[in-house]
Amino acid sequence: MAQKAIREYDGKAIFARHWNEYFDGFHYGFKSVLVSSGDELREKAKEHGFEWLNQEALVAKPDMLFGKRGKNDLVLFRTEKPGDVTLEDAAKWIDEKQSHEVTLLSGQKGHLSHFIIEPFTPHTQDQEYYISATTVGEDDVLYMSAEGGMEVEEGWDEKVNEVHVPINMSDADMEKAVKAHIPADIPDANKTAFASFAIQFFKFYRDMNFAYLEINPIVMLDNGEMAILDLVARLDDTAGFMMAEQWGDIEFPTAFGMEDQSAEEKAIAEADSKSGASLKLTILNPQGRIWTMVAGGGASVVYADTIADFAGVEDLANYGEYSGGPTTGETKFYAETIFDLMTRYNDPRGKVLIIGGAIANFTDVAKTFTGIIQAFEIYADKLKAHKTVIYVRRGGPNYEKGLKDIKEAADRLGLEIHVYGPETHVTDIVRMALEK
Repeated sequence: MAQKAIREYDGKAIFARHWNEYFDGFHYGFKSVLVSSGDELREKAKEHGFEWLNQEALVAKPDMLFGKRGKNDLVLFRTEKPGDVTLEDAAKWIDEKQSHEVTLLSGQKGHLSHFIIEPFTPHTQDQEYYISATTVGEDDVLYMSAEGGMEVEEGWDEKVNEVHVPINMSDADMEKAVKAHIPADIPDANKTAFASFAIQFFKFYRDMNFAYLEINPIVMLDNGEMAILDLVARLDDTAGFMMAEQWGDIEFPTAFGMEDQSAEEKAIAEADSKSGASLKLTILNPQGRIWTMVAGGGASVVYADTIADFAGVEDLANYGEYSGGPTTGETKFYAETIFDLMTRYNDPRGKVLIIGGAIANFTDVAKTFTGIIQAFEIYADKLKAHKTVIYVRRGGPNYEKGLKDIKEAADRLGLEIHVYGPETHVTDIVRMALEK
């Protein structure tokens, strides 16, 4: 399962979008804004529907895929006067935090660029609970605790109950298992309500294709009112092509402290999110000499390791995959992106393009190679100008036709190409390419 982290704001927005569908008997008053500056927050407060920003006590914190914000002193609220943080306080705090590089306790460094602002929720410690769900092996696992907040990790084994839910377990059996594992230290008056919420939370987690979903803490107030104070979420991005409506306009941001994705990486990620196939691209060295188009995630690792062994990491330009039965059009777009990137910088030694893969199970090799051929026709002159040598190794459905077509097309276009089928070891083309 491929996992991509999303912002806390987006996770809460997914909850709000589907709350009435899943959480019968509970209410969630979603009030949240995501801004990148103090001025943007001030402007937001002028919009219809966001008057609460001027009327309620606020909490502000970064929303940039890192945890322990409280321990890093990156949450604005006042325990001594919790109702005393105004809109202007929050805006000034955001501007101050943006003015310099931040170093986390983990050692990560970077500048803060996104902040989530919400109303302050008055509550007591005994109203805080912990709940999360994730996939472990073949099972989903639900975690529940009567203690929420920053200290739940201390003494995890004693505080947190686990419920393993095999993928083929019926809803009725899942509900029985959850009820049987409700933490004993939850007050009797809240046990039934918490069990109901936990069951609905798990169904929501699974139906929305989360890979990980944590609320810490979830606050249970009076009359079924729920407050999601802190949330961490990762989505199964392989389900993105069928979840666009349910997820809404989701962003998969780069983690704090890491370089932002290039325009090309973002374009491939967007194409991947709309496809049932897997399209991945990471640019390691835009001036690298060796470029790859590898079919299969496992094969991508093998090829990258083999290239590093033969040539060193510094010559490896990219890492990624196109697999899972991409269409001709998707493969053409992926190939065009690679060819555009690899012909931007000259290398006196020339460029090497490795189109590799193991033996496909269901991907039509001829169909994907048609997409590569179409990209060849657009970029042939540039590839020749960069003295590109192409090595191909592939097997699977229609591989004979695919290999024949790509060889004929390259010869017609004047590209130097060496084509091999499954009789050749999967990484032998790396040795042949780099020894030459």
